[in-house]
Amino acid sequence: MPNFFTFMNIKLLVIGKTDKDFVQKGYDEYFKRIKRYCKFDFQVIKDIKKSKNLSTDQQNKLEGEKILSEISPSDHVVLLDENGKEFNSRGFASFLNKSLVSGMKNLIFVIGGPYGFSEEVYKRANIKVSLSKMTFSHQLIRLIFAEQLYRAFSILNNEPYHHD
Repeated sequence: MPNFFTFMNIKLLVIGKTDKDFVQKGYDEYFKRIKRYCKFDFQVIKDIKKSKNLSTDQQNKLEGEKILSEISPSDHVVLLDENGKEFNSRGFASFLNKSLVSGMKNLIFVIGGPYGFSEEVYKRANIKVSLSKMTFSHQLIRLIFAEQLYRAFSILNNEPYHHD
């Protein structure tokens, strides 16, 4: 199957650096694998300074402003959110395929900070996707998402990584 995903740009936008070495190592491995299929970027938005002095709403609002400043009007924005639409791995692969077929150029996945997203970010999103009903740390979800994105590409390319 020809790799039509090379025409799509996928970006993972996250709040804050990870301080977990095992997460970073795992993410780096999947990042390399994903780049075989599409242009894939990873962008870290710096944590809010002195966030301990802020309420959850204030922190979400400031993080939201930073997130929105990195998103273009033409970008298709997918929030990774525990209350979003759930897919199994094949369903997520189908979602990616439909995004490609629609002619979408920029698909932006966003992982919020520890308290989720501001109302403004929720309003800007095109869709919310949940990777599980369970709650994961905003750092660990990076690795889980990268593995699922790689799995989706392997499904779409009929590679032996995924087993039903």
